[in-house]
Amino acid sequence: MRLDHLSYAAGPDGLAATAARLAQAIGREFTDGGVHPRFGTRNMILPMADRTYLEVVEALDHPASDKAPFGQAVKARSAFGGGWLGWVVAVDDLTPVEERLGRPAVVGSRHRPDGTELRWKQIGVNGLIADPQLPFFIHWENDDDLHPSAGADGSISLAGIEIAGDPQRVSEWLGEPVEAPLEDVKVEWVAPHGTPGILAAQVQTPAGLVRI
Repeated sequence: MRLDHLSYAAGPDGLAATAARLAQAIGREFTDGGVHPRFGTRNMILPMADRTYLEVVEALDHPASDKAPFGQAVKARSAFGGGWLGWVVAVDDLTPVEERLGRPAVVGSRHRPDGTELRWKQIGVNGLIADPQLPFFIHWENDDDLHPSAGADGSISLAGIEIAGDPQRVSEWLGEPVEAPLEDVKVEWVAPHGTPGILAAQVQTPAGLVRI
């Protein structure tokens, strides 16, 4: 179990403008990630060190975004002005998570602009919708060289996350101590005043530490 990526929902100015704003702060451009046809969303990504990445995502005007939990989550966050949607944990085997949550994982896919298809399974988005401090789980079905973090040069890395929430609650959700997937990332837990969830991420860049 490891931290895979962070998701940021586009604001009212749209996907490209939101990604450009974050890119200006970080000092590195995001790339077009493609469309998630099953979820009615599309994304732009920024590869980072340690097999992690940042994702900016927006909901499309498509029926799938109203039916799929991930599309619903993105659409709802964007409707509130955009911002941090959640964090995602990668696992080698989703079976224990499926058994614990009592439902099967769903299939996800997207085609990159170069035509390459990325495939994965995910579960737990309904948990994130109900309690945004909770991550959802993903299992990649492609080889490591197709992971969205591929191509990172090591100069951009996730240094820390500020989360409004309860680490004990998150540990129960994960089925193991919350430190397990976050061992290389400093996490500051803040008592939520309002909605729990990610408040900010700290990104290490060649120019220094950036809080977004």
